Amino acid sequence: MILFEHPFNERVRTYLRLEHLFRRFEVLVQRDHPIDHHFGFATLFEIVEVGGRSDLKSDILKDLERHKQQFQSYRGNPSVSEAMLDQLLGRIDESFEAFNTASTRINQFVNDNEWLSALRNRLAIPGGTCSFDLPSYHCWQQHSPQQRRDDIIRWSEPLRPLHACVDLLMGLLREGSSAQKVMATAGQFQQNLPQGRFQLMRLRIDPSLNVVPEISGNRMMVSIRLMVQDESGHLQACTQDVPFEMGLCG
Repeated sequence: MILFEHPFNERVRTYLRLEHLFRRFEVLVQRDHPIDHHFGFATLFEIVEVGGRSDLKSDILKDLERHKQQFQSYRGNPSVSEAMLDQLLGRIDESFEAFNTASTRINQFVNDNEWLSALRNRLAIPGGTCSFDLPSYHCWQQHSPQQRRDDIIRWSEPLRPLHACVDLLMGLLREGSSAQKVMATAGQFQQNLPQGRFQLMRLRIDPSLNVVPEISGNRMMVSIRLMVQDESGHLQACTQDVPFEMGLCG
């Protein structure tokens, strides 16, 4: 099944983008070729760009505090494991403390490092990291894979608290969903939503159906239009009834 996710607010949209970038970064760093590490840097700078939103830190801290209060209300509930609850609250407290004490500016570690700052500027130029443009970077690429990997991990260490918070918040959000099987009649599906209750929608579609969902939605309503992609990449409206699974996360 192919999983598609659609956020209903800008905050979750940012979390999804950061999660996507962190996953890509982890894959690239673990590889050995200099080209993989080159695009690892490009991804690292994308994380800095997305994570540099002025209101992101306060949003994350508020979400962590909201989840903490919610789970604390489960104290004394006989159907809730106290040990599991303590473990989860511990993770929330740990993530809150680490992120709250981190540097206010997520891009500070790049700006403070002349080499990283120069590399970021050159990466913005097509072909701007050729050996004659940035000889120090070309020299660094000749190091052993493990040395390059250690350097990148060390330089990216200031992003670890952000990564932990995004992973925790998205995990908690997804755990609150329950999937249901629905049908897109003639390729169309629409559903009203309780105002403010849901923040994320998850669709699972059989890849053999060869359909692409075009999703639009907000806190009040979600609309899905299924499209069929031809060999040239053009999308045309699907006119068949298509089954899929839908989960709403609040």
